[in-house]
Amino acid sequence: MVARSPWPSEEQAASPAPRRLIITLYGCYGRGEHNWLSVASLIRLMGDLGVESQAVRSSVSRLKRRGMLRSLSISGAAGYALSPAGLGVLRDGDARIFGRRRASAADGWVLVVFSVPEAERGKRHELRAALARLGFGTAAPGVWLAPGTLSGEAMDALARRGLDKYADVFRADHLGYADLAAQVQRWWDLDGLAARYGQFTGRYQPLAARLASAGPPTGRQAFREYISLLVSWQPLPYSDPGLPLALLPPGWAGVTAAELFSLLNDQLADTAAAHARALIRP
Repeated sequence: MVARSPWPSEEQAASPAPRRLIITLYGCYGRGEHNWLSVASLIRLMGDLGVESQAVRSSVSRLKRRGMLRSLSISGAAGYALSPAGLGVLRDGDARIFGRRRASAADGWVLVVFSVPEAERGKRHELRAALARLGFGTAAPGVWLAPGTLSGEAMDALARRGLDKYADVFRADHLGYADLAAQVQRWWDLDGLAARYGQFTGRYQPLAARLASAGPPTGRQAFREYISLLVSWQPLPYSDPGLPLALLPPGWAGVTAAELFSLLNDQLADTAAAHARALIRP
């Protein structure tokens, strides 16, 4: 089974479903030596995030059906591990959320051109959804593009979903004729993306100010703040393909938001992890 991506939209991140929190917890704390969390540990972790045990069990069942988790008992303790497909989804997420670099003009572009028979038009929707999720823009019907830095990720994503037989993938350079920055404005909703970055910054700048004056929170508070930060940030790197700054409006809001995320991640991650480790046991 191909696992469906767990990362939320911005609207969902504002009030995350329990399954989003569960996958975030596995991404942070469940991929260690055993790739496993006991049911009891998961309920304790989720309880600190304000989620009741019944909601945790229901969400785990849905994640199993979606191919993200599988049942696994260790030393007599019931629990769940990420499936191989689920591990792949989170590895892709790591690269986007923590490690993506911004493209430059020298990276060129990756073009995906697809044609789907009418009898399989559902695949057309799957292709569009997969490319949109990677941050591709639409140059023309059936022609999608992104910075060349995403070529490998795009090919892997299409192949994993069995969509590669409908598409051709090209590397390209822009030679003319229209102004490329103006075209980028047409191919991507930069105003909408800037607004979402602004919402993230507006939400978390007060936290950064509190940390600067009072120091990092401890224990449960740090854990709650950190998981909230991650869930809020996760959808943004998927909407933004890392376009070259020269093609973006001056003072691009994504730069400020990324710097804020990096600062808070550095300040909260270790303290949150220490709290989570104290809750993780059979």
